[in-house]
Amino acid sequence: MLVCGDDALAHRLAAELRSVYGEQITLVVPLSEATARPPVVGRARAASAALLDRVNAAVGRTGANGGANGGTVSPEPPRGERVLEVAELTEAVFAEAGVERATALALVYDDDETNIRAALTARRLNPRIRLVIRLYNRRLGQHIEELLDQAAALATGDGTGGGAGGGSGTGFDASTTVLSDADTAAPALAATALAGTSKVVQTDGLLLRAVERPPPAPGEVADPGLATLALLSATSSDPAGADGSEGMGEQGPRLLPDAAAVASATGRGTVVLEQVSYAGPQLPGGRGGGVVPAFSSLFSRRLRWSLAGMVACVIALAVSLWLVTQIHPLTAFYLTLLDLFAIDNPAIGAPLGRQILQLLSGLVGLLMLPVLLAAVLEALGTFRTASALRKPPRGLGGHVVLLGLGKIGTRVLTRLRELHIPVVCVEADPEARGLAVARRLRVPVILGDVTQEGVLESAKIHRAHALLAVTSSDTTNLEAVLYARSVRPDLRVVLRLYDDDFATAVYRTLRAAHPGALTRSRSVSHLAAPAFAGAMMGRQILGAIPVERRVLLFAAMTVGGHPQLEGKTVAEAFRAGSWRVLALDTATRDAAEDVRRSGLVWDLPDSYVLAGSDRVVLAATRRGLAELLGRRPRNRAGA
Repeated sequence: MLVCGDDALAHRLAAELRSVYGEQITLVVPLSEATARPPVVGRARAASAALLDRVNAAVGRTGANGGANGGTVSPEPPRGERVLEVAELTEAVFAEAGVERATALALVYDDDETNIRAALTARRLNPRIRLVIRLYNRRLGQHIEELLDQAAALATGDGTGGGAGGGSGTGFDASTTVLSDADTAAPALAATALAGTSKVVQTDGLLLRAVERPPPAPGEVADPGLATLALLSATSSDPAGADGSEGMGEQGPRLLPDAAAVASATGRGTVVLEQVSYAGPQLPGGRGGGVVPAFSSLFSRRLRWSLAGMVACVIALAVSLWLVTQIHPLTAFYLTLLDLFAIDNPAIGAPLGRQILQLLSGLVGLLMLPVLLAAVLEALGTFRTASALRKPPRGLGGHVVLLGLGKIGTRVLTRLRELHIPVVCVEADPEARGLAVARRLRVPVILGDVTQEGVLESAKIHRAHALLAVTSSDTTNLEAVLYARSVRPDLRVVLRLYDDDFATAVYRTLRAAHPGALTRSRSVSHLAAPAFAGAMMGRQILGAIPVERRVLLFAAMTVGGHPQLEGKTVAEAFRAGSWRVLALDTATRDAAEDVRRSGLVWDLPDSYVLAGSDRVVLAATRRGLAELLGRRPRNRAGA
């Protein structure tokens, strides 16, 4: 198998395929990346390490954590992996890497254009190769997937064109799968910043929703939902507790537990499946993104109160005139408006009460002029600045401060707004791709370097609920978190860090320095690599959800050819800690309309016998998926 990329995802994916699935890997990287496992190298990594060392020194843990943040990596590639240094990905490089003999190719460069160009070349050189492509643009990814599948079908003479989950009639799987690391990691990052939020996997109209639930109180029975997907670690509810991983043994998170394990677990939170259904196609995120702003946003709150007060005065004057003169109410209202607008209709010879009301109406009319002028100017200013970035409103609190509006930050912002969470963004680049999304969603944005004094204060960090640092620089993320913690020691923080080992070291150090505050560090490559690896093995990976520092995969596959499933009941097919059948997928695709016809049976009885033609949706650990695919995972790989 071939893996081509220029950042941590390529290295993590190669390690995943090698250690979990036992594959022989050829890793193609740029010249400067071949001997550096993490993507943040040189000065940036040194600066991050220096910042971390300062915290270590502050809490007296320098010696304990000095080697945990990742030192010099041996230039020798791991066993089972061949590394090629190239200046550019060309046909000659593909030939040297053995693309003609490869079964699968992953193109995970950070640039969409580079991945598309390489995919077209690889498809031409080997029409039967399985392609997994990393693309940020979802719509373009759908078109590229269809184009490459059609090219494979024409070249191999297979009219079906392969497919995301199946092979061709000749026994080869020449399918194309387009994935986005941003789409995979963003829901996990958003959920980590907000306790109790759901974890959603949505693809091709299929929606799976899971949610973390706290441990039940004494005497209460936890609601298992549709299925219990995981037991959280014993320290998950403790802000100073460790973020659970496989190395914690029985105290760590347990994926796909059986009923006995769930019943015997006390004091542990759970991740339960709440929904498995077909939803409509995903719509562009955001509400209130139209050209015309909402009425409430046209005027400030103070001006709206002023207008309301003026209207009340007009009504009061009209009612008073009606009571004093005993004329028709509509006539009284009409005369009041004439007086307000100074239209000549003097009350000469009228009763004294009428004359006094006329004078009062004229005075109110004079007071109305500046209010009406202010309303007009504010409305014009609102329309003029509808395309401009908003500033955080006064009194804002309980919001999430999001640092960085790149690929990951934009997806996280969309996810948070879907959950109706107030957000304030901070971005240093005025040309960042996420600014257009923030403008459309009418989210406040601070333009400035987050490491400069006063920027985080402008984002109301002292009243924020959480800080999400997801910029492309580990140094910036770490420095911002350290400064935010100096302002708010109890602030909930989530860091995006490229290297998983470094993320673990940062997490442990910050937890030791601030034991009373919740700290989480996440590696995007760690969250995304399992889905990419599963797709390279030729199965339709629907998505992945993080369970603390472990990952649970969702896949759709045909039962035929898998002796662990075929001919067995749903209860017999369940293997605790490995896989679990969640639903029977009976949907069909209308080729003419290119849409899926809903058909999903999620309440399968335990006695239902799985036939070879059945297509199922299942949850699996990485080890479990490798076993279903007929691979032998190495013992040192995590599940």
